[in-house]
Amino acid sequence: MYSIESLMQSTGVSLYGKAKSLIPGGTQLLSKRPEMFAPDVWPSYYSKAKGCRVWDLDGREFIDMSIMAVGACILGYADDEVDDAVVGALRAGVSSSLNCPEEVKLAEALIELHPWFGMMRYARSGGEAMGMAVRIARAYSKRDTVLFSGYHGWNDWYLAANLADENGLDGQLMPGLEPNGVPRGLAGTAIPFDANNIESLREKVRGQENRIAAIVIEPARGEDAPAGYLKALRELASEIGAVLVFDEITSGFRMCAGGIHRSYGVSPDIAVMAKSMANGYAMAVVMGIEKVMQASQTTFISSTNWTDRIGPVAALATLRKYQREDAAARLIATGNRVKEIWRNCADAHGLGISVSGLPTLAAFAFQSPEPAKLNTLFTIEMLKRGILGFRQCKASLAHGTAELDQYRQAVDEVFGIIAHDREAAGLATPVHHSGFQRLTRE
Repeated sequence: MYSIESLMQSTGVSLYGKAKSLIPGGTQLLSKRPEMFAPDVWPSYYSKAKGCRVWDLDGREFIDMSIMAVGACILGYADDEVDDAVVGALRAGVSSSLNCPEEVKLAEALIELHPWFGMMRYARSGGEAMGMAVRIARAYSKRDTVLFSGYHGWNDWYLAANLADENGLDGQLMPGLEPNGVPRGLAGTAIPFDANNIESLREKVRGQENRIAAIVIEPARGEDAPAGYLKALRELASEIGAVLVFDEITSGFRMCAGGIHRSYGVSPDIAVMAKSMANGYAMAVVMGIEKVMQASQTTFISSTNWTDRIGPVAALATLRKYQREDAAARLIATGNRVKEIWRNCADAHGLGISVSGLPTLAAFAFQSPEPAKLNTLFTIEMLKRGILGFRQCKASLAHGTAELDQYRQAVDEVFGIIAHDREAAGLATPVHHSGFQRLTRE
């Protein structure tokens, strides 16, 4: 076991203190801030990652049973097959004055999985891909207003929801987001609605049918979509002439190859994927029906870095291994095992928790008036046992029986402490953040 003192005095914790004086917010991604896990204790930085294991700057080894690169490394860290393909691409030249043929091969492979689509454009991150998708939808429909449910990134079009109502995004996964820097003229162009509630959406639409450019949703994030909901969305979007956009940045490749909407039998006009599609390499795609995608030629969408070879090569290698290894079934089985571990260990100690989420996006919550304190205590105690533990677990192909057995033993011990000896364990650090909070310079 690692001692709490050694964890708090680690090189990573010290380096993060310096980072906050050099990088606004400390990190490039909110979801990787140490404050989101265990302030003053989370290792913060890695020296190496392989399979489902991570080594910090002091050489400590941890099994990653948390967010696995925010869901990006679905095959596991530094997968040999994907990395070998990328190294080959590096040796052959990452970029040139000509285009890489892999972008055509990838388009063909993705259309084979999603035959209802006809064309696609590439990007390298989910946020910019969603910005592209909304631009295309507005260009095609010649309308401005976007109705949305869920979390869709950092772009102006999305944060504009908080211009008209400063709490407009609080029910959309990430509370506390500030719209500073977003032009005030965008107020009213992005309107949130309740997930899985078709009547809530119809109420938002009523009276402004001719203004709605797009309906944007995550088809599934925490749970499966209710029966009939996505079909009703499809019918409503067609009825009012809006572009139906499925944000699959989180859900893509989690439950099946490609987008999860394949499982529901409902075809959007546009689907956006990133994260898992290239196993951690920067890659994103906006794919859609031809008449909508052609609208991208009536506006300007272009970037030098969208033409590099690495992203498409990594995505093709990831897709090949994913399909060959029957990854979807294995990921689902791993996620269900994790859920079972949580439930069984909690029951054994009389600890109240709720378990939720798709198997591959599993989560639990303490049924307590102080859940943030218990979450933080759980994370710290798991770190002491050599595990990156969190209230979420994103399964990867690299999680094997040995890792799950070690995880079960650690969860059993930690749930026991939380249930029976919480005060003795103590919490000498701040509790974790649950949303966006401004960090002060240190």
